[in-house]
Amino acid sequence: MTWLITGGAGYIGAHVVRAMTAAGEQAVVYDDLSSGIADRVPEGIPLVRGSILDRDLLGRTLAEYDITGVVHLAAKKQVGESVERPLDYYRVNVEGLRVLLDAVVDAGIGAFVFSSSAAVYGMPDVDLVTEETPCLPMSPYGETKLAGEWLVRATGRAHGLANASLRYFNVAGAAAPELADTGVFNIVPMVFDKLSAGEAPRIFGDDYPTPDGTCVRDYIHVADLADAHVAAARRLAADPGTELTVNIGRGEGVSVREMVDLITEVTGREIAPEVTPRRAGDPARVVAAADRISGELDWKAKHDVRDMVTSAWAGWTYHRPEAAGS
Repeated sequence: MTWLITGGAGYIGAHVVRAMTAAGEQAVVYDDLSSGIADRVPEGIPLVRGSILDRDLLGRTLAEYDITGVVHLAAKKQVGESVERPLDYYRVNVEGLRVLLDAVVDAGIGAFVFSSSAAVYGMPDVDLVTEETPCLPMSPYGETKLAGEWLVRATGRAHGLANASLRYFNVAGAAAPELADTGVFNIVPMVFDKLSAGEAPRIFGDDYPTPDGTCVRDYIHVADLADAHVAAARRLAADPGTELTVNIGRGEGVSVREMVDLITEVTGREIAPEVTPRRAGDPARVVAAADRISGELDWKAKHDVRDMVTSAWAGWTYHRPEAAGS
């Protein structure tokens, strides 16, 4: 099969492209490069620069490259920004998905992998979040991902489109330094940023009902996440009747304080964190139940949290050489 990978020049997308091609799949990248980086796309992989809202270009791309499956990662993804700019998020994440699915249906494509998020769950009050845990998103971003799942599923049922929605938990790490996340939006790069500046990393609240009082999260290495996309794509290709929604996590909780302590150890920057007031909307614990994906796709995470931090730090210093000696 030949897979169109939207957002394939982004942090996660570039890892998916490499994992797919390493597994012997053909790939074409479609990306507007608003946050993606063209150099992340491997040599020999076609890169079509365009908006997910450009119906004509999408149709031409699907036809020109004889696309037989789509992995859709292109989206806006910052929770805080989505609160400030909900119209932009619905336009790109929902209307963009609708435009893409319209092109997919017209082209007769039979397989669609959708990048979703644990943000669809909101603040679940459970020990482990299963795929049956009620979805009560707390941000426009989470709402757009849940609406996206509905749209993908409804299109699949109406038009015979095999589909899988993958609910990512907290992604970190890098398979290679040049592929590392260059943004400073998640806990690992946020702590790197503070430590590189010689400042104390921040912990938002230490009075949660958890063992050490800080929030507990489930972290997944981006290389494991990419492998999950390969497993999902192959399942859809082998079983055209597939309709699947799965969590992608390790099923293990790590507290914010544990993560900060590990980062300071790996980086050698022993600066004590500063505890600040809670952020609104942060649930105490969000950890995935990961048994469904294991059973459905024969997939299991291989990398631990230390792997994530070590590889992410190698990527951070690759992109910011001055940080290595700061």
